[in-house]
Amino acid sequence: MNLSWQLWNFLLLIMLSTACSETVHRPNIVLIMAADMGYSDLGSYGGEIDTPNLDRLAMGGLRFTQFYNASRCCPTRASLMTGLYPHQAGMGRMTFDEGLPGYRGVLSRNAVTLAEALKKVGYHTAMVGKWHLSPTKNSSDNALWVSGLKDLGKFSDPATYPVNRGFDEHWGTIWGVVNFFDPFSLVHNTTPIESVPENFYYTDELNDRAAGYIERYSQDDKPF
Repeated sequence: MNLSWQLWNFLLLIMLSTACSETVHRPNIVLIMAADMGYSDLGSYGGEIDTPNLDRLAMGGLRFTQFYNASRCCPTRASLMTGLYPHQAGMGRMTFDEGLPGYRGVLSRNAVTLAEALKKVGYHTAMVGKWHLSPTKNSSDNALWVSGLKDLGKFSDPATYPVNRGFDEHWGTIWGVVNFFDPFSLVHNTTPIESVPENFYYTDELNDRAAGYIERYSQDDKPF
């Protein structure tokens, strides 16, 4: 069973319940996507890597037995974000516009994101980390970009950023491949972050930012 369809069926139940009753309990949702990692790498699925925190989440929740991906991170992410096949969402291959339907390299405006749907039923929405669903300049220089290496102007069209696709907040990178110590295309919402501290490490910062959003959104009665 496709994980994105599982999530969207769950979301549909939330929306229908909300429409029927204002007193229904709406659960908080934390969705973690780890790109380029097989499910069997996790300890909870028998992997040899020590992942105690993820194992604890798995044992206290649901574990799926099947998952289909789209071979690359951005098409898989597009499917997960919209519940559609990647080509229906406009992300058939990568984030370059190939001039063909299904290969436009950007999330289609005809596709509704998880964040857009949840926001309509009263959820706080926030995202940290890699977006990789906005058009990318097709350049031979696409490598492990460092922020100070080259000024390419806008990373992409801000209208395609997470905060314009349903997220109240986004702290992370727009492009797909970055340096962990000085990531290129780092933004807060639509504002580029031009420098990071000397001891900066991207994964640690994402953990802290995610925890901060959860702590902030836990202060009121709205689900997140």
